[in-house]
Amino acid sequence: MESNLIWITGASSGIGRAITLLYAKKGWELILTSRNLEKLEELSGTCRKEGARNCWAYKMDMESPKEIDEVSKAILAKHPCPKILIHSAGISQRSLVLETGMEVYRRIMEIDYFGLIHLTKKVVPVMIENGGGKMVVISSLTGKFSTPLRSGYAAAKHALHGFFDALRTENRKDNIRVCIICPGFIKTNVSINALIGNGQKQNIMDDAQSKGMSPERFAQKAYLAISRNKDEVYIGGKEVLGVYLSRFFPKIFRNLIIGRSKIN
Repeated sequence: MESNLIWITGASSGIGRAITLLYAKKGWELILTSRNLEKLEELSGTCRKEGARNCWAYKMDMESPKEIDEVSKAILAKHPCPKILIHSAGISQRSLVLETGMEVYRRIMEIDYFGLIHLTKKVVPVMIENGGGKMVVISSLTGKFSTPLRSGYAAAKHALHGFFDALRTENRKDNIRVCIICPGFIKTNVSINALIGNGQKQNIMDDAQSKGMSPERFAQKAYLAISRNKDEVYIGGKEVLGVYLSRFFPKIFRNLIIGRSKIN
């Protein structure tokens, strides 16, 4: 098998970790980044045992523009250009609009939007120089419609769709592919780590989250979408119907979600 190199952000936990382990089993070479270097180094060892050709771990906080600059520069200087960059890092929210501080909104946008486009602008030019590559964005169903308690999170995900849809069109001629993947309920700690109005963690797993699809099953479906060069895919259970209800029957959809908070 030809050696392939993939870079996965937010690799130390949740969806990112599940995707990392799947690509390791497929024999890929891996560059892993997240804020938690200790977990990454432990994961790197597991990846090698699972079949990864090689694995490198770097601490990189998507909330820090300086760290993105420094770490991406070091990675791109040391390694060949990755064929795929998977943006899996991010943070969610569980708070009402009128109870959410502006500093919380700014932090969510920095991590979930500005950090991703900052890193993208570092990597895409190198991909173009090397004949192209693939950008994979782990968005959310809330990137297609919004629900209560997720105003900032939904805003950041909506912004990602606008940015990466433009990138896909502008740089298709350069062999840059963009795949936006929108998860529904996936059983991870995303709701536990979600920010509440004062910026603290919620520290509670949502009921719908606890009953969601396993990260491993999600990773399999995401892998197929990436391999098949899909532009945009929705992965989850019946919550995926929200994409179509919100588009074709918006009034019915709005009535269904008023006072409820179920999509992640």
